Amino acid sequence: MPQFDNAYYRQLPGFYTALTPTPLTGARLLYHSAPLAQQLGLDDSWFNAENTPVWSGERLLPGMQPLAQVYSGHQFGVWAGQLGDGRGILLGEQRLPDGTHLDWHLKGAGLTPYSRMGDGRAVLRSAIREFLASEAMHHLGIATTRALTVVTSDQPVYREQPERGAMLLRVAESHVRFGHFEHFYYRQQPDQVRQLADFVIERHWPQLADQQDKYLLWFTDVAERTARLMADWQTVGFAHGVMNTDNMSILGLTIDYGPYGFLDDYQPGYICNHSDHQGRYAFDNQPAVALWNLHRLAQALSPLMTPQQLQQALAAYEPALMRAYGDRMRAKLGFFSQQRQDNDLLTELLSLMAQEGRDYTRTFRLLSEVEQQQAQTPLRDEFIDREAFDGWYRRYRERLQQEQVSDAQRRQAMQAVNPKLILRNYLAQEAIAAAEQDDVSKLAHLHQALLKPYDDDARYDALAALPPEWGKHLEISCSS
Repeated sequence: MPQFDNAYYRQLPGFYTALTPTPLTGARLLYHSAPLAQQLGLDDSWFNAENTPVWSGERLLPGMQPLAQVYSGHQFGVWAGQLGDGRGILLGEQRLPDGTHLDWHLKGAGLTPYSRMGDGRAVLRSAIREFLASEAMHHLGIATTRALTVVTSDQPVYREQPERGAMLLRVAESHVRFGHFEHFYYRQQPDQVRQLADFVIERHWPQLADQQDKYLLWFTDVAERTARLMADWQTVGFAHGVMNTDNMSILGLTIDYGPYGFLDDYQPGYICNHSDHQGRYAFDNQPAVALWNLHRLAQALSPLMTPQQLQQALAAYEPALMRAYGDRMRAKLGFFSQQRQDNDLLTELLSLMAQEGRDYTRTFRLLSEVEQQQAQTPLRDEFIDREAFDGWYRRYRERLQQEQVSDAQRRQAMQAVNPKLILRNYLAQEAIAAAEQDDVSKLAHLHQALLKPYDDDARYDALAALPPEWGKHLEISCSS
């Protein structure tokens, strides 16, 4: 039986509203992540019909103390005031045998005091999209919340049209966001800002608890974690879509998967959210938005630090971003050392890809097949402007020859960082369409493939193929 130790509930009264989930009609477990279940110490019996009430919010486990968190935030650059868990409930914090804690958070759990004009529900397509995305990101090696279960139901939920209501159990080290601090700052409650900062430091940065400059050291690490997350997103071609401050994790986790998208054709200005009319959260704007969000967090933390300390912490962001992005992109290019021309080679390749709309994931995967002494490469056939590609490729091979690394060694290293398979929008949509007919075979097949995105496995070759033209133009909204 999982053991729960609910520090948020116990130590932060006034930061939440205690309440229980509102069950769905005719709820049933659709799918679960077996690898995550194993990590949580849950065997297969937890996912039979007898235990469905646990995943649908009908039954609480001993020790759970459910609550809805309150927070605020800036949405699309505008102060939105009080937000909070409008359809999610933190059921409890599982204490694992190694002493770590993981939140169990149920999304689509019904109305809360923070639902505003919403109905507190989620629909099946959004639950499946978050399940797949969080699993995909985790196995790509990117910091993220996780998803354990997807529950479907017979209860209709109304969005653009009636859809099937659903719930998703999300797991994370913490659900504290930038917006938690903003909430109490704008309510002019500096003591609560300090109380929350002390809580997260004690909980997640215990090594800093007794340091004289603990707030400076902590905020600096938050900035650097955020920078590394942005580097990871940009490296793998992931667009979040709604980088509001209430969707920014204090731990640097990818959180709140709504209208996200992985790049197909390389388009630096790719906008995955059809509600983002200004392109604020376009793919190439994500690092700048993250820094803007950190500035909003700095303002909220101003009761704890001097302006000089806040600036010092914020100044750590750009070097951390450039260092992480540079390291990751050199690895994708197969460079084992750092040379002056590396950035020029990368910029030129990305420019060629953008001009011709080459597939981001496929291009880098094919690049891993390079032979430094061989002028021929399968990647050449991907480009129309052969002369431009040949010129770049010649300089690229000259750069590779500066290192004493064999082709086989380089290929192995490159394929460990250039995925063969990503979660393309059309693949998620096909799995959703089947699941809405109670067929989970496509969902299960796709999920299994996403567990090992860097492997060459013939069973999943079809999932790694280029998307059909219709699959590149799916519109994803915030509605869930």
